[in-house]
Amino acid sequence: MTRIGFAYNQKPDEGAPLGGETDADATRADDEPPSTRRDAPSRTSTPPALQGAFGDDSLYAPHPAAAHAAAAPLPDDEFAEWDSAETVDAVASALSALGTVVRLEADEHFPERLRAARPDIVFNMAEGLNGVNREAHVPAICEFLGVPYSGSDPFTLSLCLDKARAKETLTYHGVPNAPFVLVRSAEELDRLVGALASPRAGAGERAARRGRARTAELTRPPLTLPLFVKPVHEGSSKGITERNLCRTVLELEEMTRFLLDTYRQPVLVEEYLPGAEFTCAVLGNGRDATVLPIIAMNFAALPSGAAPVYGFEAKWVWDRPDDPLDLFECPARVPAKLQRAIERVTLDAYRVLGCRDWGRVDVRLDARGTPNVVEVNPLPGILPNPADNSCFPKAARAAGIGYDELIQTCLTNAAERQGVALRAAAVRERVA
Repeated sequence: MTRIGFAYNQKPDEGAPLGGETDADATRADDEPPSTRRDAPSRTSTPPALQGAFGDDSLYAPHPAAAHAAAAPLPDDEFAEWDSAETVDAVASALSALGTVVRLEADEHFPERLRAARPDIVFNMAEGLNGVNREAHVPAICEFLGVPYSGSDPFTLSLCLDKARAKETLTYHGVPNAPFVLVRSAEELDRLVGALASPRAGAGERAARRGRARTAELTRPPLTLPLFVKPVHEGSSKGITERNLCRTVLELEEMTRFLLDTYRQPVLVEEYLPGAEFTCAVLGNGRDATVLPIIAMNFAALPSGAAPVYGFEAKWVWDRPDDPLDLFECPARVPAKLQRAIERVTLDAYRVLGCRDWGRVDVRLDARGTPNVVEVNPLPGILPNPADNSCFPKAARAAGIGYDELIQTCLTNAAERQGVALRAAAVRERVA
C-alpha cells in the first residue's frame, strides 16, 4: 500500500496529536480557522491589528452596520493561514482511500519525521510560519530528501507569496494586473506622497503636507487614485480591511504608514480595480489544467455604504451565524465572452507562475471590463464544511466534485506527474 505523508500546520490552540496512530474518523474539533470562523465569540467590530492603533477611534470607526456585532476577545491573526483540526482530519480521511496516511506536522521536527516516515509521496498543505519563504519550506525539504510531493515547487510558492514579484512576472508575460509600486520604507512613502500631490488636492490636504512637499522627491505621479494597499507577504486577508481602499493621498499615507509599522514588511500600493471580482479554482497541469466553475463575489450583499472589498469586515463583522451574508455566486452568471476571458487570464497566470496540480486565482475587472489578476494562491484554502464558504471546495461542488474527490484528484495529479503509483484501498486505512 502506498505510504502518503501528510504535511500540514494545525492551529496551536487545537490539541491534535502530532504522531502515533489515530482513527481517521475520530472526533473532530469544532473550531474553524480565525480567518473564516463563524461563531459569535470570534466576531468583533474592529480588526485586532487596527484596534487602538491610531490612538483614538476616529480614524477607524466601525461601519454603522457593525454596531451590533458581538463584543468579544480579539483573535490573533498570526496563525490565520493555518488549518483547524476539522480540516486536517477531513483531508487525512480523504487521502486514506489512496493509501496509508502518515501525519507530518510541519514544525521544527518535520525533517526528522519525514526521513523516518519514508513516504512514497507527500500531500502538502503546510503554510509555514517564519519568513517570506515559509510556504516553500516543506517542498524544499522534500526535494532535499528526494521525496515526491503535491502542489507547486518552492520557487512558485515563494514567488506567489511575494505579491510584487508575482505582479512583475505577470506583467513581463503580458498577463493583465493593476499598475503598482512597492513601498519599502517611510522614506519611499514620502516620495510617493510627494509624487501624488497636485494642485487639485484639497486645501486641507495641501496644508497637511506643505512642509514635506518641499523636500520630497516630486516626480510624475506613478499611479492614479483611488489606490489599494496591502502587506506584500501576507495571505488570508491579513492586514486587509475597508481602510485599505484609499481615495485620497492622506488616506494613502496614513494606511500605508500603519501597515509598514504593524506588519514590518513592504506595502504593495496598486491602482484600485473598480469592476466585479471573481475567484477561480484550477485543477490539473499544463494543457490539461482546467478552471472549475467561476465564483463571483456578491458585494451587493455587504451592508449599505460598505466598500466592495472582501476583507476583515466581510469575514469577521458582517457575516454572522445569525445573519449570514450571501457573498458568493457559483457558477458566476456572466456572459460567455467574459467567462472565456476570465478563464483565459486565470490559466495564463497559473501557467506563467508555474503552479502545479491545483491553485486559486483571484480576478477583478478594471474600468474597461478587462479581467485583471489580483493574486495567485498555489496553496488554496480547503475547508470541508460547506457553511464555511471555502471557495475551492465550493467551485468543486458546483462541478460535481465532492470534497474527498477534490483532495484525491490533487494527489493523483501530483502522483501521475512524478510517476508514483497510487492504489485505492478496499478498506479505509488507519491514519498515523
